[in-house]
Amino acid sequence: MPKKATVVITGATNGLGQLVALELGRRGFNLVLTARSKERAEATRKLIRASAPSAKIDFFYGDLSLLKDVKRVGSEIASAYPKIDVLLNNAGIHAFEPRITSEGLPEMITVNYLAPWLLTHTLKPSLQNACKARVVNVASEASRRHGVLRLPEDLTETTPFTARGSSPIYGKTKLLNIMFTAELARRWEGAGISVNALNPGFNVTGLGRELWFAPFLERLLKVLRLGDPRRGAEIITRLIVEPEYHKMTGGYFNVGTGKSIEPVSPGGDAVMQHKLWEATQDLLAQKQFLP
Repeated sequence: MPKKATVVITGATNGLGQLVALELGRRGFNLVLTARSKERAEATRKLIRASAPSAKIDFFYGDLSLLKDVKRVGSEIASAYPKIDVLLNNAGIHAFEPRITSEGLPEMITVNYLAPWLLTHTLKPSLQNACKARVVNVASEASRRHGVLRLPEDLTETTPFTARGSSPIYGKTKLLNIMFTAELARRWEGAGISVNALNPGFNVTGLGRELWFAPFLERLLKVLRLGDPRRGAEIITRLIVEPEYHKMTGGYFNVGTGKSIEPVSPGGDAVMQHKLWEATQDLLAQKQFLP
């Protein structure tokens, strides 16, 4: 990784994204962070400055549940940073009730899958200019509980679900991240950009903040020393900084060991990965976010 490398991190104002930003700030990275709230961005800036006073921190504001915002933020970042060394697609939500965005898309699929897909493509020229860039996608072993994958229907599925029924949909978004990673690695072969995904393990972060009992659960798990998000942040950091992971592309790696994981079916199926890519491209073109 070059000295003063530039990293773009989505979802950097809490949880894993914030921990990784803190660590990379200490390591001398230029931090380009996305946020929805200026208040939380400023709180994060202060936190990073406390441990890395000389860190360069730049925030770009937008709502990642709106693809028009994703496209705008991506274009603003690409314009300001013609060379980007790392893109960390970390932002994610587990919605416990169905919500449809103003663009007519399911919110959880949009934030967890369509947004990183579109942002990654918008930043491709800047990543290529870095020669040895990395794209790191936060997936999850929740992908193993994904229900039945139906393409292209799942990308626009807005059928109501309960809190319990939200888990297969969340798992599906993470399965899509793994499949996107593998297909992108194939398509960008020779571009000098490695693309890998990871399982951060079970983490006590703001992901389940919509549950009324989340604050109590978080305190209990901390007392029991379960779900320490520092473990998840560590595997993300390793994929960003360790040379061995730049030599690999299209992989899916585990928290703790850093070893490769075999995705649940159809995650490793090249035909389905291709089908997902085509369905995503068609949807984004139809919504006029791609040429």
